[in-house]
Amino acid sequence: MFSYKGKTALITGASSGIGMAFAHELAKRGMHVILAARSEEKLRELATQLSAQHKVQAIAVRADLSAEHGAARLAEELERRALVVDLLVNNAGLGGYGPFASISAERQHEQVMVNIAALVELTHALMPQLLARRGAVINVSSTASFQPVPSMAVYAATKAFVTSFSVALAEEYRSEGLQVVALCPGATATNFFAVLGTRDAAAGAMRTTQQVVATGLRALERGQSVAVDGSLNALLAALAKRFPLGIAAKLAARAVHAPSTMSKA
Repeated sequence: MFSYKGKTALITGASSGIGMAFAHELAKRGMHVILAARSEEKLRELATQLSAQHKVQAIAVRADLSAEHGAARLAEELERRALVVDLLVNNAGLGGYGPFASISAERQHEQVMVNIAALVELTHALMPQLLARRGAVINVSSTASFQPVPSMAVYAATKAFVTSFSVALAEEYRSEGLQVVALCPGATATNFFAVLGTRDAAAGAMRTTQQVVATGLRALERGQSVAVDGSLNALLAALAKRFPLGIAAKLAARAVHAPSTMSKA
């Protein structure tokens, strides 16, 4: 079972949403936290708050994971500061909503860079110390990973990669003591859909960031490689796997195009 107290977690995308909730909960459990995101000012405020509340070391590190080799530069900065990591939380992520051709190539590329390339690069860079310390990785994926999602084609595909990658790593390194979890939240009360200019189809049943974090940490403690947050989401994810991809895509399209929920935020 993974123990928290006195160890160090690196959390990407820590300035808001699920990443911030991870920072609060892990600091509460006695972990030192390294907070990474683009907004250094927000990170510093959060670091000050966590240090004061929980008497842990909280360090803010600015990182742009959408940039080429941004993850490698983050790993180099940690090495320069002699910081080692026991728990890596790959939470940073980007989405895009709309017909594929209507979203700029730059935005599509950013989704792939942050959701896939940076996640792989950072995990690879930290793997030696994670293995040496018998650490853990939590990759924040999505319930979108279980089926194609029209109007969110690139986002869903990147999250399918994250889930598959996580399960493969969990099996590869199980005997070496490294735990890997793919955390798959559904609709969550963050600014994700506001940024996309939509309201999620399940807005009335959104889970909180605290619930998502609790699901992820419970899976870590139980040695599970995939954790779907919320019983309804888990049921829908299980059902999605039973349909041919084409039918699953049609059902997903109906969900994301629900007229009453797709108005501008």
